[in-house]
Amino acid sequence: MSELVYDVAIVGYGPAGQVAAGLLGQKGLRVHVCERLQDVYQIPRAIALDHEIMRVFQQLGVAEAVQPYCEPFTNSEYFGVDGQLIRRMTMVAPPYPQGYTPSMVFTQPAVERVLRARVAELPNVTVELGATLQGIEQDANGVSLAIDTANGERKAVRARYAIACDGGSSTVRTQLDMPLEDLDFDEPWLVVDVLVNDQGLAKLPPVSVQYCEPERPCTLVIGPKNHRRWEISLKPGEDPGAVATDAETWKLLSRWLTPADGTLWRQASYRFHALVAAQWRKGRVFLAGDAAHMQPPFLGQGMCQGIRDAANLSWKLAAVLQGEVRGTAAEALLDSYGTERKAHVRELTSRIKGVGAVICERDPAKARARDAQLLADCAGVVRDTPRQDILPRLEHGLLSGRESAARGGLFPQPWLQQGGKRSRMDEVAGHGWRLVLSADAAADAEVGAWSGLARVSLQALAETEGVAADWFQRHACVAALVRPDNYVYGVAATAQDTTALLEEAAIALGVTAACEA
Repeated sequence: MSELVYDVAIVGYGPAGQVAAGLLGQKGLRVHVCERLQDVYQIPRAIALDHEIMRVFQQLGVAEAVQPYCEPFTNSEYFGVDGQLIRRMTMVAPPYPQGYTPSMVFTQPAVERVLRARVAELPNVTVELGATLQGIEQDANGVSLAIDTANGERKAVRARYAIACDGGSSTVRTQLDMPLEDLDFDEPWLVVDVLVNDQGLAKLPPVSVQYCEPERPCTLVIGPKNHRRWEISLKPGEDPGAVATDAETWKLLSRWLTPADGTLWRQASYRFHALVAAQWRKGRVFLAGDAAHMQPPFLGQGMCQGIRDAANLSWKLAAVLQGEVRGTAAEALLDSYGTERKAHVRELTSRIKGVGAVICERDPAKARARDAQLLADCAGVVRDTPRQDILPRLEHGLLSGRESAARGGLFPQPWLQQGGKRSRMDEVAGHGWRLVLSADAAADAEVGAWSGLARVSLQALAETEGVAADWFQRHACVAALVRPDNYVYGVAATAQDTTALLEEAAIALGVTAACEA
């Protein structure tokens, strides 16, 4: 048996693998990454990210570095059969709850390079590019990977745990016989990225558009700078390979542009799927990113979901590997990853499919009925629907047994005033477990905790925009226990409830809490 060299082995080095490597590496864990490609994939596949992901990037220390490659997502306007506006997707209004623009478009290769540069700064993370996984085995003590390196040599890598971030055709998932569940969506589409010149930009709408037309549903997304993306539904009988040629692609784009208006960056035919892994953990191996799920692109959540996976799993693995959580509590904590993420992915995919159903209706009569119903629902005045309102909470897993509307949702990241400096909350309180007390919490409350739990009092640290104050008022509570991935474990209405909340979490984590109020 080879020596246990690494704490975690990561297979695949796309965004999910990069974030997992960075978060685990920052914790001081020994991490090995293998990736079959020699460089970042040069053409963007994802185009959208949101404020939750920017908060993860903040934790990695790269939020400022990725900002030049991001722009606010424009509104998305939906037009029906007869060209009338039937829906508008927007972003939540300021002040922004997570401290960042809620919805953004970005240039994926550039952002991936920033993430990789951050990981390269961590001496305890080894990244092997051009390295292909050939086999994976596990036993009670660890995982063994057989890898063909870039120079053609076969090597063995041994780790205590492994994460498969190796994409939709995951070798790890296939070898370990971890099947995908079909969520009933399978359609052929052409995705086209164009770098549009000034002449072409003048012809295009100023917002992103969903053309909900039975003849050929399609989407136009305004990307950063002069990048524009079309997602065009293919008709039954159309040859996906033929439509992906330059000549046929320009024919499909002729409604908007001619070849004189820009340069094709990428065009590729895909089948948009809705799939989720039946199990996310098998022994010491976990699935994440596209290896664990695929969803239609209608809300731009594909990459976001993979980064949520990495953020959820990384802090749990670190807590177990570093002995903060032990025994049965450790196994329960690791199991909660799949419980939480599978349910979240299934629910969000269901909602995405609902958005897709609005876009993709092929029957003209049903499409007109859809348009009429949407307009009737808003009394003929199309109102803004923030994209973030579509995102679900966590419903099961490592959460308080006390139900509340706040439990399982993201806690906001307010801007705080400290020593004359304005800082986001995570810069002040860190990224571990945090007990956040509202400005209305009893001034004399002395609430104990466990080792490593940060206490954030909004009496002592005044916020500048009222984001957290509004949140506490809306949820009728004075304290929130926030997990390392920024999700709310539970809330409390009084100091006594706060003590009980901390004790409940301490029991779930198998840690000692000295709590008194």
